[in-house]
Amino acid sequence: MRQGLGGTGRFITFEGIDGSGKSTQARMLAERLRAEGQDVLLTREPGGSPGAEEIRQLLLTGDPDRWSAEAEILLFTAARRDHLEKTIRPALAADRIVISDRFADSTRVYQGATRGDLRATVDKLHSLMIGREPDLTFIIDMDPETALSRGLARGSGEDRFEDFGLSFQENLRHGFLALAHAAPDRCVVIDGNRPPEAVAAEVLAQFEARA
Repeated sequence: MRQGLGGTGRFITFEGIDGSGKSTQARMLAERLRAEGQDVLLTREPGGSPGAEEIRQLLLTGDPDRWSAEAEILLFTAARRDHLEKTIRPALAADRIVISDRFADSTRVYQGATRGDLRATVDKLHSLMIGREPDLTFIIDMDPETALSRGLARGSGEDRFEDFGLSFQENLRHGFLALAHAAPDRCVVIDGNRPPEAVAAEVLAQFEARA
């Protein structure tokens, strides 16, 4: 399962629609593993490195129509490349566990599957510029209406994608489930319609089962 980058670290990602609780679950897993004495780096996308964090502001704020899907693909890929070079690769080479709140699967679904037939473009850019998949991906599945309400209630100011509305979130959910079906060796779907502690317990059990 693991893809070598000069070390034996593990690369774990969390995916899901906006407001699904994936960020909370990524943090809870990192905290649990650190409590067990493991060396864990918790990061996020878009972001995770200084350059990628600057691109994050361009992508997640402003009017929903600020960027075309094609422009988003290029921006996300640029941010991901910087994140990979500056943060992920060095941590994995140092035998750390890297837990990322989103990675390439988000671009495959958000831009590749729900905003036009652009999946081939996303995959080609990923192959050329990233060339790395996670060792394990948790997809936190949740009712889109509940998740959207939760996401908007945060008032983070980074709600450009939430502003696309409920139908967009429903399409995202279908996209993530289809992706999980296509990559069962890597992706684990977790029911997010439960208290965070119950979700975290299943995440930990699945992580340990696949260690």
